[in-house]
Amino acid sequence: MKNNEIQGGLHKSVINWYPGHMAKTKREIREKINLIDIIYEVIDARMPISSKIKDIDDLIKDKPRILIMTKYDLCDKKETDKFISYYESLGYKVVPVDLANNKNVKKVLELSESVSKELNDKRKSKGLKPRNLRALIIGIPNVGKSTLINRLVGKKAAGVGNKPGFTKSLSWIRINKDIDLLDSPGILWPKLEDQYEARILAIFSSIKEEILNKEDLALFAIDILTKLYKEKLENRYNIKVDNMTNIEIMEEIAKKRGCVTKGNITDYERVSSIILNDIKNNAFKEITLDRLEKD
Repeated sequence: MKNNEIQGGLHKSVINWYPGHMAKTKREIREKINLIDIIYEVIDARMPISSKIKDIDDLIKDKPRILIMTKYDLCDKKETDKFISYYESLGYKVVPVDLANNKNVKKVLELSESVSKELNDKRKSKGLKPRNLRALIIGIPNVGKSTLINRLVGKKAAGVGNKPGFTKSLSWIRINKDIDLLDSPGILWPKLEDQYEARILAIFSSIKEEILNKEDLALFAIDILTKLYKEKLENRYNIKVDNMTNIEIMEEIAKKRGCVTKGNITDYERVSSIILNDIKNNAFKEITLDRLEKD
């Protein structure tokens, strides 16, 4: 399983973001993991490789796990379904969910019930009373964990923000009479070694915007959209990109969107913001930027 490599030296800035609260969250998870019965691992259906926490197995040990793919309504299902089959072949229980329309969320609860039954059957055999299932929800920043929690509860139980770092600390939430959930802040891993994946994370707002080079990231966005979804890019900006470099495409978009100053000079900062905001605000429907390839 691998992504395409960044080619041509277009993307020179290195992205890395691992603030102190992420390291603290991991320490706290390790301290509490023995209390947990099941893991809700949340990934983004538009980036099924890039959004999967690289060192998660070190954190959650061998706990039963449900792999929940959020934003399934926004992905390229043809591509994302390949990842669903791949993860299932590895033994994962995968649940793609459409949080906007509350589709398939009940499947998470149904799978949890089977784990809860097994847990309490064992307790009963030891002469112990049944207890609530304890779940831990974990994922990268801005992957939709809080929205998922609210859908599971059936009302607003967790605050929702569209910037990474909205949830600040671990907290227990009652999902229903049978499940208690430990909510956790979004975490990454100490070093983003794969800069292709790091840029995909940045495009989908899982990395703090203030640390990013917008022009560099917008050029990467143009590069990957041209390769994977050229027609969507052309339709969005009413342009044709054949035989154009990424810079030339950016300049053409700038003309179409009025990001040109006196003297016909491109305002790269403004046009970069437009491109990145279009992706952030889901102007490009049905895109999946990771690819599953056989070596």
